[in-house]
Amino acid sequence: MSALTPSRRYRVFVHLMAVVVSVLILAPFGWLVIASIANDNDLLSKPLHWIPQHPTFDRYLQIFTAQGDNVFAGFRAGLLNSVIVASVTVLVSTVVGVFGAYAFARLRFRGRRAVLLFFLSTYMVPPIALVIPMYLVMVQLHLLDTTLGLIVVYSSFATPFVLWIMGNYFQTIPVELEEAARIDGCSRLGALFRVILPLARPGLLAMMLFAFLIAWDEFLYALIFTSTAASKTIPVAISEFTGRYTTNFGLQAAGGVLAALPPVILAAIFQRQIVGGLSGGAVKG
Repeated sequence: MSALTPSRRYRVFVHLMAVVVSVLILAPFGWLVIASIANDNDLLSKPLHWIPQHPTFDRYLQIFTAQGDNVFAGFRAGLLNSVIVASVTVLVSTVVGVFGAYAFARLRFRGRRAVLLFFLSTYMVPPIALVIPMYLVMVQLHLLDTTLGLIVVYSSFATPFVLWIMGNYFQTIPVELEEAARIDGCSRLGALFRVILPLARPGLLAMMLFAFLIAWDEFLYALIFTSTAASKTIPVAISEFTGRYTTNFGLQAAGGVLAALPPVILAAIFQRQIVGGLSGGAVKG
């Protein structure tokens, strides 16, 4: 057998590392799926049964068909609330953030960089440090235990993120294209919609997915600011599968799988644009 050439050894090494990274990333999700269909004996057995001996989908059936006012109904309501909260958060943060990012990217004014860094710094403040001030504001505005309150809170976090990401992405688009559109009669706003945003679509989709994840995964504020099924989101609903003295690991795993599906589906649908957005400078900064 002939020795491998350096270039072939490099390709083998790259593929081997890709397999290792894939296993490390996918292993927790794989175990989540296995735990969701394993019966309680398999989950608690020693040594652990990695492959369920008697797989069951009863937990998924319970979540979607159980009647009455219980944790399953709460999970279904939480799923709907999360979809509403995350979708509206993406809409608000995208509209506000895109216009703001365009202004920071194209307009020149004093303190532009400092203001942009200030907005970004608000995103970096630990969430726990803002719980009490935000709680007091929510009380004053009568927004406690409402999905509107969560949308306001999440939009305040997602918008600086959009500002920063899209501001950097807009700077990668040659200004000459916009100037050519304006020579042809476009207004600045018309050039933004007809030239800049179509070119920035990969970055825009990548940014919207990240903004969606910010609202979809958030737990701390949803736990503190909501108290009924009318406003609880899915992370809080999953936590309620834990009783006072016991934890139903199988139900939590099933809830985790269902909660992971919407972001995974969105990423799969728009994977080409998202990869293009990331490689094209969407996370440059």
